[in-house]
Amino acid sequence: MRAMPDASVRLVVTSPPYNIKNSTGNGLKDGRGGKWPKAALQGGYDGHSDAMPHDEYVAWQRDCLAEMLRLVRPDGAIFYNHKWRVQGGLWQRLGDAITEGFPVRQIIIWQRAGGFNHNPGYFLPSYEVIYFIAASRETRVASESRGLTDVWRIPQGAGNPHPAPFPVELAARCIEAMGAGPVLDPFMGSGTTAIAAEQLGVEWIGIEKSAEYVQMARERIAGELRQIACDGAERTPLVAAETATEAAERDIEWARREFEERTRELEALRREEAGQLPLTL
Repeated sequence: MRAMPDASVRLVVTSPPYNIKNSTGNGLKDGRGGKWPKAALQGGYDGHSDAMPHDEYVAWQRDCLAEMLRLVRPDGAIFYNHKWRVQGGLWQRLGDAITEGFPVRQIIIWQRAGGFNHNPGYFLPSYEVIYFIAASRETRVASESRGLTDVWRIPQGAGNPHPAPFPVELAARCIEAMGAGPVLDPFMGSGTTAIAAEQLGVEWIGIEKSAEYVQMARERIAGELRQIACDGAERTPLVAAETATEAAERDIEWARREFEERTRELEALRREEAGQLPLTL
């Protein structure tokens, strides 16, 4: 990012590593897997352990955010996806420590499908947050997106080999909210932001240090471009003005997909654990 000129992109859409293996819980921190022995992030990311000391991680992410803000035009924005968590038995809003002092205009709740709750001390977590960071007072949400609330019901991404993917629809909604590009993702991973940009005909820039993930992104983007060529037409925008009926239908479809996903996870968990762990829905 430091090699890029000031004010060179309209928006940033990104989801960095969450430092999830630096945890007081027994899920992933010590390499045994705890409640999730087959979790995709058990080994961290390719080239990144996801287990930095807390203060170092916060400082790193703040440096990254400062660079993102430098790169965004005065009428642009940053959509920074992160996840709050419990540490030491108490709620930790890690993203708040990272974004403190930055011009956070709003926090968007990404309500995704829930997993399973093995901990009797807490309710089932089912959301992440997106910090909407406005570069200046010039930043405006596109008219087509102004009817959206600050709770986005979008199922998790599926069929993606990356250990921590986020859905194309989530990236597309952020891009459409600004109405134009270029869009930058400094933690490109498997190329989800680029795919959303291609669907919407928006220029994009991706940064990724892992050769494995770069190849993964190239393959996914190439597949998307082939699909667009086969369709022979522009993609329908994912965000549009909805009638009350359309909004209700969307909620019903979201609930159906969440139910199907949780049913599949439950069946797999029952087969693997054979009733050895208590399940809480």
